[in-house]
Amino acid sequence: MTAHVIADDAEALAVAAALAEEFRAGAGARDAGRRLPREEVARLSASGLLAVTVPAEHGGADVSRQTLAEIFRLLAAADASLAQIPQSHFTYVQVIERQGTDAQKKFFFSELLAGRRLGNAQSEAGTRHVQDIRTRLEPRPDGSYVLNGVKHYATGALYADWIPVLARAEDDRLHVACVPRGAPGLTVVDDWDGMGQRTTASGTVRLAGVPVPADRVFPHPLTFEGPQLHGAVAQLLHAAIDAGIARGALSEAAEFVRTKSRPWFESGFATAAEDPLLVQRFGELEVCVRASEALLREAARTVDEARAHLTDDSAAGASVAVAAAKAHAADTAVEVTSALFEVAGTRSALNPLNLHRHWRDARTHTLHDPVRWKIQHIGRYVLGGIRPPRHGLL
Repeated sequence: MTAHVIADDAEALAVAAALAEEFRAGAGARDAGRRLPREEVARLSASGLLAVTVPAEHGGADVSRQTLAEIFRLLAAADASLAQIPQSHFTYVQVIERQGTDAQKKFFFSELLAGRRLGNAQSEAGTRHVQDIRTRLEPRPDGSYVLNGVKHYATGALYADWIPVLARAEDDRLHVACVPRGAPGLTVVDDWDGMGQRTTASGTVRLAGVPVPADRVFPHPLTFEGPQLHGAVAQLLHAAIDAGIARGALSEAAEFVRTKSRPWFESGFATAAEDPLLVQRFGELEVCVRASEALLREAARTVDEARAHLTDDSAAGASVAVAAAKAHAADTAVEVTSALFEVAGTRSALNPLNLHRHWRDARTHTLHDPVRWKIQHIGRYVLGGIRPPRHGLL
């Protein structure tokens, strides 16, 4: 596999904007027929976008997190499912960069620059809570390991070349084991049946005696020791997806009203777009979307500043800024995608138009982790200067 190597932030943004336009055209049909975007994911890989955070010393562009967030926002405005697929990819690139040995970094970063993709096998169903991980990484006499367990919500695994698996070792500490997509004992099941983000293929990964060489294992707890931005960057990308969903829905609603909606007979106007009540509502929604986009940019800027001067305080400030952006974007995405029907009228609810995919995507994606806990951590930080916890969800 070969891929283009993107040189800098400007090129990354240009490539993302061009691909977003290309992907937007078929987004509704892919969702309606649940046609998995294998060709589109391959285009992402070939474009070099999936390697833009590879460090410069390993040949990558190492773009700013402002640029990375904008890439995700652009993609999500076009197709929220497609944007969700590489979110875990970039999250685990961070693990490699922070925890990998020199040899591991050299190997995996060369894989990424060649266009190969990381998936995700992290969450489990039926456990006490989201961090109750029961998949086991068991040692062998020769120093290698074997994996056993079942993972759910494995976004990206079906499209991946390498699947990072979160598992507990003998000492009960968490590790990330990277296994190739075709490893013996590894089964990826496309059984995702969520109402939204239908083509993410966020299904099940089964691990039955999967062999893992020692040099494919990373110590995950170290990710959260000392000041770190692991959770802030991961959540920044989620916030970007929500902001993108809101922008995409509002743009499509405006186009629908301009070209298809009929004016209400009492308005006295020839077109729906002239109705002052609709004009008012679109203005209100635009303000909400712009606020989410501004908070996203501010959060990304804060993350970049923390990356340059990483301390406990800068990391905490970045996490709080991202939490604020995520909370606002989540609420905005749900509000705008619901208001789409209010402003567009009865015809907008027809299934062939599939405008409801925006609401389904927003409602599904915003369930990823509860906004109410983000607000709690923001409040504690403002009132008492209490730094948010280091657990990857802030």
